[in-house]
Amino acid sequence: MSAAPAEGGFVAALRRVVATLLALIATRVELLSVDIEEGLWHAAGVMLLVASALCLGFLALLMLAVTVVIAFWDDHRLLAAGLVTLFFALAALGAGLAARSRLARRPRFLAASLDELEADSAALDEPPR
Repeated sequence: MSAAPAEGGFVAALRRVVATLLALIATRVELLSVDIEEGLWHAAGVMLLVASALCLGFLALLMLAVTVVIAFWDDHRLLAAGLVTLFFALAALGAGLAARSRLARRPRFLAASLDELEADSAALDEPPR
């Protein structure tokens, strides 16, 4: 008869361990989903702002280029058109280098979730007290 309480104690302990593991997994999945959702909203907002800035910037630069070429139409129209083209090429090169630099400094994807999983792994590797 003493075996029944021991089995009940073992089964109850096993159920608590499984429940704890399921709760841990649920928490990690929720954190992962929050990380992904936050990343998507951030990317969408940035893309919208970039698209707006690019469209308006292109229009402004086009108008500036036309204004410069018209201003020098009688005397140096080819020089003005060449200088405007050179300016655009240098600006495009600078923007490309800045984008490459920013991409190199971006945070790693799902950083918070990966950090938590590493902490969980380290906690499981520790010997029990």
